[in-house]
Amino acid sequence: MEVPSRRGFVNITPEVEQAIAQSGIREGLVLVNAMHITASVFINDDESGLHADMEKWLEKLAPEKPHSQYRHNGAEDNADAHLKRTVMGREVVAAITGGKLDFGPWEQIFYGEFDGGRRKRVLIKIIGE
Repeated sequence: MEVPSRRGFVNITPEVEQAIAQSGIREGLVLVNAMHITASVFINDDESGLHADMEKWLEKLAPEKPHSQYRHNGAEDNADAHLKRTVMGREVVAAITGGKLDFGPWEQIFYGEFDGGRRKRVLIKIIGE
């Protein structure tokens, strides 16, 4: 993953679906994990207004600035990103049924970036039959 801005949400559902198809697993589970302490993976609706609301809400909970409000900030200025990640979660586990994600009609998997501008990665682990 490489989100050029400090924060952003990326729909990674197609990449997860592709990994499931390549795995050949028909019945099982998929784990999708943000492999960085200032990023998140979560499930929600792919609707731009909702994403804007999430961004606004997260910024109220853990505002980026002033950087001096956080004891963590020193060599880095990303304490807010750590807090946002804690709220949004580290990973999701989803069911695979008939070789496909077993989702409700609006559910999608997102990567949430809270300290972007550098390369990070997402782990997709699939188990089943």
